[in-house]
Order: sequence, then structure tokens, then C-alpha cells
Amino acid sequence: MGVLDITGLTKAQQRVVSVISRNPQLVPFADTADIARRADVNNSTVVRTAQALGYSGWPDLQRELRARYLLRITSEDTLIEHGRHRSPMHEALERDIGNLRQTVDANTSSEAQAAIDGLANAKRILVLGVGSFAGPANLLAHLGSIMGYTIAHEQRAGVHLASAINSLGQDDVVVVINMWRANKQLTLAAEAARAMGASALVITDMRNGRLAAAADQLLIVPSEGVSFFQSVTAATSVVYGLLAGMEAAHPERSRQALRRTQQLWKDLDIYLD
Repeated sequence: MGVLDITGLTKAQQRVVSVISRNPQLVPFADTADIARRADVNNSTVVRTAQALGYSGWPDLQRELRARYLLRITSEDTLIEHGRHRSPMHEALERDIGNLRQTVDANTSSEAQAAIDGLANAKRILVLGVGSFAGPANLLAHLGSIMGYTIAHEQRAGVHLASAINSLGQDDVVVVINMWRANKQLTLAAEAARAMGASALVITDMRNGRLAAAADQLLIVPSEGVSFFQSVTAATSVVYGLLAGMEAAHPERSRQALRRTQQLWKDLDIYLD
């Protein structure tokens, strides 16, 4: 489950943390009343404990505890954890509806606006996302470039990633989209970019950890899907929100860029219609 810092907590709050630490499988599904009963405290103490640990409340902490638990088990165990699906498509949709609700609750308007402002004012933007998370990363870079932003997506590792990061500096932004298991190279890349003067926007599912610590702006996005894989639905919705904010920040530039792009579509004879 990971270690929760009990520094500064009251004895009652420490009992809550003890219950959380000893019940990794139960806690992600328990409500505040269940945790309170097991820790011999009242419901409000559970909420205050979550807030003292740096979360907005019990649902925010519970979401991260669930993400931490899924990190510790294998993909095969995840299949067993989720069980059989009577209607996989509908269950996937219901899971993503829950992820979207949690995303709304996990991020304040000011946090979202800070992320948009950083992107809108950036000289250059480098988006990092690999595997499943290359989808929302590529979407951000593709539509951002259509709006006239100097933005690129790098999904390769090793020397390619090093070369992309090496060109960053002041007034640039690196965006890292990485949920579930933190990618080591992307985490190091975010840290390196900040060391060179760029700022980092991290879109991830954990509020605590090395990747989150590398962020100037942090957006929390749940990613648990059905079966053994992670869902990128909520991350994709967040990307669309960022893009809408980026367009609103420079509306005339965006419209001019869109007109140029549409003309190029015609010039290059891309579409049938």
C-alpha cells in the first residue's frame, strides 16, 4: 500500500492510518463509516486524517490507495481482481463514468487554470507519453499544433528522449502523461527539464511519488479500467479541456492557424469531400 507519513497526526488519526495500512484490499472499497468503526473514531476524523495527509478528503485518498494497490499486483491478478464481466462494454463505460467524476473532484478550478496558463504562455511544449498513454499525449500535440502552438509529442525512449529534452529551456513546458506504474525515463526527463529551466505539467493518477514531485502543475486523473488494462478516457477528457483553454487564451491566433490548416487540407487534397 505504501507508507503514509504520520508526522503531526493525532493519536486518533494515527489509528486511521494503521487501519488503512493493514487493510490494502478492503480500504479502496470502504466508506468512511467502515474505516471509522475499525479505527474506533468518528467519521469526521477519517476525513480530517485524509486532509492532514494532503488530500481533499476521503474519496481523494481512497482513489490513490486503490491506485497504489493495483500497482502491487500483476496484470493476471488484476484480471482476477476485476472478475468476470457479464457486459464488458457497459461495465467499461460505467467505470469510465466513475473515473470522470473522480477527476472532477480531484482537481480544483485553480489547478486546471494554472495548467492552462502554463501551456498558453509557453514558448515551446514537449508532450511525453508512451504505450497506452501515447494516445492522449499525441492528441494534445496534434490539436495544439493545429491551433498554432509550437508543440511536439515524443513517445520514444533513450537517445530520442534525451535529444528532445536537451533542447528545452526557459519559458518551455514539458507535459508528462503517465498513469499506473511511473515510467522511470519520463520521470527523469521531467526532472531534467526542470533543471534546465523548463516547467513541468504532470498528468498522473497519484498525488504523491517521485513523478508528482517533479511537477510544477499537477493534475490527478484516475485510470483504472476493466480487465487488466488502464483506461485513458479521463486523461483524454482532461486533454480536451486543456486544449479548449489554450484556444481561449489566444483565440485570434488559433483561428488564423485553423484557417491555414484547413487551406492546407484542400491544397494537399487530403479528404474525399
